[in-house]
Amino acid sequence: MTVDLWMLVYSALLCALIPNASVFGLSRIPGGMAWGFGNRDTPFAVPAWIERVRRAHMNMVENLPVFAALVLVAHVSGKADATTALGSQLFFVGRVAHAGIYIVGIPYLRTAAFAVGVTGEVMILVRIFS
Repeated sequence: MTVDLWMLVYSALLCALIPNASVFGLSRIPGGMAWGFGNRDTPFAVPAWIERVRRAHMNMVENLPVFAALVLVAHVSGKADATTALGSQLFFVGRVAHAGIYIVGIPYLRTAAFAVGVTGEVMILVRIFS
């Protein structure tokens, strides 16, 4: 498998793992696990970092399909090469950093990490059109 496809697999795993941080947080709050196992019909006050986990996950969910489409098109069209591999690695590293920084709550650094991921996607896109 190519580096691009491995980065896609790792990115999908990251997307699946991010919500586990909020489960960990809920397990530490009195009543949190009961709320988590329940129907969640009523709001439950959680620490800000747990809400940031949820937003980081939503952000990853929104960005993963675009990355997946770019990687798959590059792969199927035979355009996958060292440039797309580097772009894929930048996306993955940027997304790992974005999730961690978002959860910790560092605003400007979070945006920089997001930009690293977007730069990776742009690299793949440019290669597709070249």
